[in-house]
Amino acid sequence: MRLLFFALLLPTLLVAADRPNIVFIFSDDHAVEAISAYSGGRLNHTPNIDRLAKEGMVFENSFCANSICGPSRACILTGKHSHVNGFLSNEKARFDGSQETFPKLLQKSGYQTALFGKWHLVSDPTGFDAWEVLPGQGSYYNPDFLQMDGKRKRRPGYCSDIITDLSLDWLKERDDDKPFLLMCQHKAPHRNWSPPARHLTKFDEGDLPLPSTLFDDYANRAGLLKEHEMGIDEHMYWGHDMKFHGKNQFPGAFSSGIPNGEYRRMTDAQKRLWDAAYEPKNQAFIDKMKAGQLSKEEVVKWKYQRYIKDYLRTVQAMDDGIGRLLDHLDATGLSENTIVIYSSDQGFYLGEHGWYDKRWMFEESFKMPFLIRWPGEVAAGQKSRALIQNIDYAPTFLQIAGVEVPEAIQGESFLPVLKNKGYAPQNWRESIYYAYYGERTHHVAAHDGARTIRHKLMHFPRTKEWQLFDLVEDPQEMQSLHKSSEHAEVLGDMKSHYEKMRRQYGVNSAAIPVSRLTEGWWQKRQQEKDRETSKGPADLLFLGDSITQGWEGPGYETWQKYYGSRNAINLGFSGDRTEHLHWRLEKGNFKGIAAPKVAVIMIGTNNTGHLQQSAAETAAGVGEVVAKVRERFPKIKVLLLGVFPRGAQPSDPMRMLNKAINERIAALAEDDQVEYLNLDQSFLDEKGMASKEIMPDLLHLSPQGYDIWAKAIEPKLIKLGLPAL
Repeated sequence: MRLLFFALLLPTLLVAADRPNIVFIFSDDHAVEAISAYSGGRLNHTPNIDRLAKEGMVFENSFCANSICGPSRACILTGKHSHVNGFLSNEKARFDGSQETFPKLLQKSGYQTALFGKWHLVSDPTGFDAWEVLPGQGSYYNPDFLQMDGKRKRRPGYCSDIITDLSLDWLKERDDDKPFLLMCQHKAPHRNWSPPARHLTKFDEGDLPLPSTLFDDYANRAGLLKEHEMGIDEHMYWGHDMKFHGKNQFPGAFSSGIPNGEYRRMTDAQKRLWDAAYEPKNQAFIDKMKAGQLSKEEVVKWKYQRYIKDYLRTVQAMDDGIGRLLDHLDATGLSENTIVIYSSDQGFYLGEHGWYDKRWMFEESFKMPFLIRWPGEVAAGQKSRALIQNIDYAPTFLQIAGVEVPEAIQGESFLPVLKNKGYAPQNWRESIYYAYYGERTHHVAAHDGARTIRHKLMHFPRTKEWQLFDLVEDPQEMQSLHKSSEHAEVLGDMKSHYEKMRRQYGVNSAAIPVSRLTEGWWQKRQQEKDRETSKGPADLLFLGDSITQGWEGPGYETWQKYYGSRNAINLGFSGDRTEHLHWRLEKGNFKGIAAPKVAVIMIGTNNTGHLQQSAAETAAGVGEVVAKVRERFPKIKVLLLGVFPRGAQPSDPMRMLNKAINERIAALAEDDQVEYLNLDQSFLDEKGMASKEIMPDLLHLSPQGYDIWAKAIEPKLIKLGLPAL
């Protein structure tokens, strides 16, 4: 279908002189409620973004695939979900710039390409003729910019204004004979919401309306919602967020420890303007607090007002710049053949559910703005309710430019929607897929899900909970219907959508690297093992879960006997599944290990015990682990062990599942670099029964069990290159 549509469209798109320019204006954390074209001006007015709505099309059902800055940007660039493009979270992540992206493909087809502003993907941009980007999150005041020659340059002024200036300068200096892609990427309105001097007192005339769910107690939904650390009530910082100077005077009401770094960057003149705007309001609040005049609820409301007004002030400054950019396009006649898009990497919580930030699959951060102006092709003032997602941007831009869309792209071009006055064509998608992989920051639980026009399904793997919402009857998502007998059919239908899309996009949690850094002990062990591996070379690595970690417990004496003098490192982590070991191999610090001789891998039993994943899924996860070990250490030999037996009897369901996994992973020993060994018969009696003398809990090993393990693999280790004891 994609190729057929492209072929039909090709004649109208490939006239080189008529290929449209693309100006892609992109922001960070901009909620649709803070765009008057979406909200009707309930909170603020964005006249210049609204120009795109009046002169083009607004998409009302535009969503991200992973609601966090770096991953969303990677999805947009590649047209692929996070588990495919490799940028799943901001933790120890680095975008692989060698992969295909839509700017690269446009560049190859003759487009000039430029990027200015926030990048936030760690690696340098690729596929651009010109770029100048903020390091990391960047700063609002007097920001530094990374240059193409590797240097940094500090530019005086306000970030949104500077990014607009850089974009306008490039437009004026570019080659007029070529079509162009300009990506103007703002930092605003990302935390810590530091406005420019001209807007410091905007909205001071009164309080803005409170969200009705500001004091949400998270009843009738998953208990995991309460674990967050992104609440206006409990998690806003005295200096960083609330803009107070000095020591936190009310530690019961504000978090301490992060000062306002933007203030430190300011010139004396900037500080004077800042203090003139904030200090009278700050002092008035402090006086009321000291006088005991504010209840806890009133403090939360004050914090909300400080937050929302600063957020909207940064939006206003960005909107100013968008106006300057649009004015230039109009004044130079470029507007006639230039598509202008406004979007953001995700939405944001403006106090809804008591939150700021993003990550959850609830509408406020799941939904992205998308507005497009395309003179002559998209009629003015149109709205579309078609379901689109940020993985769709790349194929859409490519088709518009007459560039063939690679089959590997997972998104779908919504050019047919644009051509059809915003209406979805008959064969358009019915649902979209979302996945957030969890991070330490803000402690939002990993989850994924599906959304249709009316319903939303979320799944939390840690607690195996489902959440079902009717977005028509309950648009604020206050009541999950997953246990409602009246909605059993809807639940079943949504689970079908969910499973269908996971198959379509190749989602297998066992094969997607995920950390457990939110668990303190796991993070500590990871750090300890990083230090251990950095000390120098190792010959033998043991990789696995609690059974492998047990070499440090009941297996200690056996370890000392067999491996104490053989330069071995134990990299077993209790509770790990294949995806966690994959993450450790990908993100762990192995600087001191240059060329280990052998890795012993035994992983997968927690995929069985925790999730009861299918044998095929777990085996694929084991395969990813083996592949990652070989990628990391090209000359290493691998001893892949079958997943150890569990349960007392051969008929135990989990034992049978492990057996099915082993039948599949045996095939991974396809060359002389990988040996496979199944130790079931070493641990079980002649009838296949497990003994508590060897496996006390019918899963983990006793000291005797570790002795059996060591003796059983010794001949293999010698065969693979370790010297004999």
